[in-house]
Order: sequence, then structure tokens, then C-alpha cells
Amino acid sequence: EQSYMESVVTFLQDVVPQAYSGTPPAEEKEKIIWVRFENADLNDTSRNMEFHEIHSTGNEPPLLLMIGYSDGMQVWSIPISGEAQELFSVRHGPVRAARILPAPQISAQKCDNFSEKRPLLGVCKSIGSSGTSPPYCCVDLYSLRTGEMVKSIQFKTPIYDLHCNKRILVVVLQEKIAAFDSCTFTKKFFVTSCYPCPGPNMNPIALGSRWLAYAENKLIRCHQSRGGACGDNIQSYTATVISAAKTIKTGLTMVGKVVTQLTGTLPSGATEEEILAHSNIRRSPLVPGIITIIDTDTVAEGQVLVSEDSDSDGIVAHFPAHEKPICCMAFNPSGMLLVTTDTLGHDFHVFQILTHPWSSSQSAVHHLYTLHRGETEAKVQDISFSHDCRWVVVSTLRGTSHVFPINPYGGQPCVRTHMSPRVVNRMSRFQKSAGLEEIEQELTSKQGGRCSPVPGLSSSPSGSPLHGKLNSQDTYNNFTNNNPGNPRLLPLPSLTVVLPLAQIKQPMTLGTITKRTGPYLFGAGCFSIKAPCKSKPAPQISPSKSVGGEFCVAAVFGSSRSWFANNPGLKREKDQSKQFVVESLYIISCYGSLVEHVLEPRPLSTAPKISDDTPLEMMTCPRASWTLVRTPQWNELQPPFNANHPLLLAADAVQYYQYLLAGLVPPGSPGPITRHESYDSLASDHSGQEDEEWLSQVEIVTHTGPHRRLWMGPQFQFKTIHPSGQTTVISSSSSVLQSHGPSDTPQPLLDFDTDDLDLNSLRIQPVRSEPVSMPGSSRLVSDRRGVSTVIDATS
Repeated sequence: EQSYMESVVTFLQDVVPQAYSGTPPAEEKEKIIWVRFENADLNDTSRNMEFHEIHSTGNEPPLLLMIGYSDGMQVWSIPISGEAQELFSVRHGPVRAARILPAPQISAQKCDNFSEKRPLLGVCKSIGSSGTSPPYCCVDLYSLRTGEMVKSIQFKTPIYDLHCNKRILVVVLQEKIAAFDSCTFTKKFFVTSCYPCPGPNMNPIALGSRWLAYAENKLIRCHQSRGGACGDNIQSYTATVISAAKTIKTGLTMVGKVVTQLTGTLPSGATEEEILAHSNIRRSPLVPGIITIIDTDTVAEGQVLVSEDSDSDGIVAHFPAHEKPICCMAFNPSGMLLVTTDTLGHDFHVFQILTHPWSSSQSAVHHLYTLHRGETEAKVQDISFSHDCRWVVVSTLRGTSHVFPINPYGGQPCVRTHMSPRVVNRMSRFQKSAGLEEIEQELTSKQGGRCSPVPGLSSSPSGSPLHGKLNSQDTYNNFTNNNPGNPRLLPLPSLTVVLPLAQIKQPMTLGTITKRTGPYLFGAGCFSIKAPCKSKPAPQISPSKSVGGEFCVAAVFGSSRSWFANNPGLKREKDQSKQFVVESLYIISCYGSLVEHVLEPRPLSTAPKISDDTPLEMMTCPRASWTLVRTPQWNELQPPFNANHPLLLAADAVQYYQYLLAGLVPPGSPGPITRHESYDSLASDHSGQEDEEWLSQVEIVTHTGPHRRLWMGPQFQFKTIHPSGQTTVISSSSSVLQSHGPSDTPQPLLDFDTDDLDLNSLRIQPVRSEPVSMPGSSRLVSDRRGVSTVIDATS
């Protein structure tokens, strides 16, 4: 995407000085195969007590980073101070997948068999523990505390990936998934009906805290959830041209396929998809792009089968997500949104999963967003959400990370939703009270299309028959009003198409960082901070040459570390991190360089005037880099580790918390647990004196009030009233306001001329109801009644 001139400039900067200056070749680095940001006990904010006081002490979880080399692997921690710390390093042959297993969830009925050995590292190496099995066919679990191998799980076919949460360990095989219990590592359930994907992710799955999503190889109507993917009619001129070219190409491919079927051979240059198609001729036809989500807690033991005959136990949702095979997917931190991508990589879909306790056919899947990357083909390797779910970053194998703004509840991202440090409600207070829906409804019914901010584009982007009738705003009112109705029923919310606000490319070499944000901006520059490892000139390879055009990257959002690293003398202020609307984006590339990018969203500069609904643009700039790739001279850092190793300390803290949650006695704690140390009173360590007051703090809502109060309308005026000496009783049930003097002569009702009012002399008293007395609050009510104004709104 660089212009010709820019690429020449980059080439001159990178290559020419190297060739003429005769510099000695750069120090040898080990070859990186994969990189990944890890979630473990060390950065688990919900279960690690160290982070519970997050707002008071400024404790921030560190970034945990795993690097897989052609020989062995490495684990890094980057705490908030910015000083990278190596936690683990080993050379024992190539590693395909590795995970640090989190401490499992325990209960009185279910105890952890491996509690003294934790933390555990699950590794899939080329040479397994037995040594005889084919490569990559067993998962070995090592204890980082003792250094021994505590468990080995053997398989007949190669393992592609490992996933884990506090309930299960999931092993991903070709077209199969096997799940094991976190406490005992016994087999819990397995799935054999996955759709094969050509790569890079051979069998894409997403594991949330409880749900597991995978690509199913057929659509079963009786289990199908409501909703799913809508058609995307985003056709630009380039798209039309490219799709025309594609049609010609597919025509040629089809001719080729027919010929190969006749001759029974495959040409040497056949793509993986064609080989796949060739092997599947004998089988029943598989349907690409279907997703099944299962609940790992309630699903039955043994095989999970989605078929006409099976009941839907444990199946949360089952729906079509794409027309092409699924390539990659990920849950957001809360586990309610699922982002999916297909093998073409033009559009990524964001789904909201609304479940039904009875069956998956009653669940609804709302297609909230189509994130449109572009018209060229690219395979996705990494998806990452910000912690507040307002930003999602999708990285492709070309090494580009695309930053998209989204809302967890859907709708167009704009200044109001994305320029504040906190997540805002779906509707502003003004929208709730001003009655804009009715006006919008009238406008829409006249135009006959969706209200579009761009004139002439009022047709909706969702062109499928499913969404044909939903374009007029009135059916969507239920969602936007305070009364959401039943979100699982039709109509489904309308689909929004979002373009990336920033595309962060990996540089060809470490020396230059090229970036493009919004309208083609180009900048090159070197930067580095005082990291414990000095930055060294990188080997001058272009990524397209190094690994066959593929460029592994991983991205994660986290608090900024560059500010602290650049000003080591200053103390980190509490509010220092709050000045950023978006957390920093950390991207690690296959050169082993971790770069912190600062993201700054701002209103569109071309907008005539800035309002709440102004679209956004984004500036990105690299702030800091850490060179984390190891050289062959580095020493290994292997378990057993001593007790103050960060991973061991974190595992101890989380396990202790798990014992408290389950109401059990943590090992090594003195005596039986008393009530005040139990989880019930973790929040307040005081005695029961406050317990009687809590009821008076509870707000009880028994019905949904009107979304717009009568007195909010423009036809009401508020004036100050002045009584004529007598006490006036205003009650909500009296139709006439009367005031009787001592001699029963009719007095003037109320005098509206004067603007001053003595509240004490005017007694406004409700006729119909007395406030309900709450425990400990009766005294307050009686004291206050003489002074305050009681407005009775029962009518």
C-alpha cells in the first residue's frame, strides 16, 4: 500500500547503507515460529487478590507473552513499570503450542488433584514424553514449581493447538476437539464434527470463560438459532472489478477441477482448498461457515453430536456465520460477543449471543457489525478486544493489524460512544427524553428507507431477505427505548458496517516503522526506550521472503508503559493512565520486537461541526519498543523455580482465593475458617451493625416507568407559587385545588404572580400513600417530612 516513491525511499534507507558501509553481519537471532499474549493467574484481575484494589494502589496486571522458537520457547512478563522480565526459557526442540494453565475452579465436591504442583505448563512438542509416538501427538503438563512432568495425554493424530480456562483444557486436533477437566485431566467431552480449514489455523475454535465455539461441518435446522449472518452488500467500484476477475478465476478453477476429477490426478501446484475438495468428494457434502457454541459446564460427557436425533443439551447456539470456511474466531472478555472471520478475510462479523435456557433453537444471534477490511484476500491469525469491548484489533498473516471501533450493544460508533474514557449507554439522556423516535419514525416512513447520514444512501447495508422489513426504525424502537421487550424475538437489530480506523503495519525491518492511519499518512522513524535488553540492528530481511509471505504477529490492549519508562524519575500518578481514552495497543512481530502503539481517536477532521454523532478518525504512533528475541548464547531458565517466582506467587494467590470462594480451608492456614473470614464478608470485615441498614439502600423497581415523563415535554412550564396565607392541600386525587379560609368564604386559588416562595409555609401532602418505613430509616422520614417537598406521582 506504499506509493512507489515511498517504497523506494524505504529501500534506500534500509538496504543501501548496509551494502556500502560493509558493516559486519548482525548478531544471530533464533528463528521465531509463533508469538502469543497469554492470560494466566499472573494477570487474572478477577481472581488474583493483588489486583482487587486496582483503583487505589495503581496495581496493573503485567502483559504475559509467549514466544515459540524453532528450538524451544520463552515466556516474558512486562509489568507496568516497563522493565521486561524473562520468566521461562527452554530449548527442547520445536514447540507447536503451549499454555500456562490457570488454577481451576474448585468446590466442596470437586478438589484440585494437582494443587501442590501448580502452576502447570501444557506443551505440545515435536518429540513427546514417550518419544515413540509421531511428532506433535501428545500434550505434556509440566509443573513449574517442581520441574517434573505431572501428566501426559497421548493422541493418534497431530495436535494443532491448546486452549484452557479455569474449567477445562481443550486440545484441538484435525477436525476434532477433546476437552479435559482442569482438576483431574480426565476426558470430559469430545467433538468430531469440525469443519476443516486450510490454515493457518487448521481447526479454529474460541474458548470463553464457559462457552466453546467451533466451526460445525453442517447446519442442522432443528437446532438452528434465530438470526445469524446477514448478507453484506458493500459493493464499491473496486469490489465489482475484483469480483468480476474472481468470477473468471473460479470459472477457470472449476474447469481445472473437472479435468482433475476425470484424470484422477492433482496438479503439483494445487492449493490446499482443492486438495481438501478432492478428498471430500467421497463424503457427504460439508457446509462451510456454520458455528456451534456449547456450554462446557452443562454439556453431556462423551461425544457432543449436533444432529437431528440429538437433544440440545449444552448447545447454546448453532447458526450460519459466513459463506466461506471459518478461519479464526474469538470471544470478547465477557463472552457475549463473538467475532468470526472467513478464509477470504474481506469482512469480519461481530455477533451478540442471546441464549435461551431451553434450547439453542430459541436462542438469538444478533449480527451487530460487519467489519470491512478490504477487497484483497488475507488470512486472519489474531483477534483481540480491548477490556471495555469498544475496540477490536484483527491481525492478518500479512502483518497488518486493523483497529475497528464497536459498541458491545451495536449501533454506529461515534464521538459520544468512543471519545469518553467510560462506556456510555446505548441512548443518551437527551435521546431518551426528547421523543426523537416518533419524529424519526415519521421521516423514515416518508423516505421509505433507513435514515442515512449520507444522502442517497438510505438503503440498508443488510440486503438479505431476513432483514428486508427491518430497515424502518419503528420496529427497532423496542430495542432503543428503555423497554427492550424480549431481545430474542424478532425484529433483530440492524447491521452496521464499520471500516478500520487505523491499519498498523509491521515494518520490513526493525529500523523503520511505517504506519498508515486513516487517510494515507506515511512516517518512518526509529524509537527505543531503556529496556533491559539493548536494541540491536535487525537482520535485513523482508517479511515476504522470510516465511513464505506470512508474518506472525499478536496484539493485545494494555495500560501504557511508555510514559513510565520515558520518565523513570517521576512517580506514576494515579490519574496518569486515565488521560487516555483508549488503552495502548501492544503488537509483537516475528522479529521478537514488542511495540507499544498509542491510539488517539478524535472527531473526523473534515466534519463541518462536531456533535455527538460525528464519525471518528484515529491517529496512531509507536511509543516504545522492547527487543525480546533471544540469541543462541542466552542461558535457559528452567523450573523448578523458587517460591518468589512471579508465576508461583500468582498461582498461590489465586488458589488461596479459590479456596475462600468455595468455603474450604486453604492448606497451611491456621484453624477452621470463621464466618468473618469467609467469602460472605470479604467485602466488609465489620460486625453486623451495618447489616440492618442495607435494606434501606435497596432500590426496588417493580415495573418499567414511561421512558419520558410528562413534565419533560415542552408544553409544561414551571413557575413559583405563593400561597395567600392559608395552607393549601394539593393532592394527586383532587381534581380542583381548593383553599378554604376560616369563614368558608372562597379564596383565590393560588397567586402565580410573585416569584418567591416559602417552602415551609406551603404544606404539600400526599393523600394516597405514606412512604414505606424501612428498617432504621423511620426516624429520618418523620424528621424530614416537615421540611421537604413530597411529590406523589402515583397517578
